[in-house]
Amino acid sequence: MNETGQREEFESVVMSESEKLEIDRARRVDLARKAFKEYFALCFWSSDPNMGIHEDHIPFIIRGLRHYGGHRGYRIAAELCR
Repeated sequence: MNETGQREEFESVVMSESEKLEIDRARRVDLARKAFKEYFALCFWSSDPNMGIHEDHIPFIIRGLRHYGGHRGYRIAAELCR
């Protein structure tokens, strides 16, 4: 295999890794948004109900679920940590 072929193979591996990271990030943000809506009254009642949930808010969601979400909320928080 020549150098160009090796570079193309390397770039395809790197791109697939970055795509995997992006998919994982999107999964976590989606789960955080769903948890915020589902557990709003129980865990996040003092927050703006129309707050846009982004990746930066995931630690806030995890903390609320762990403290006030019961067993099910704790399991969702664990999933957000993965």
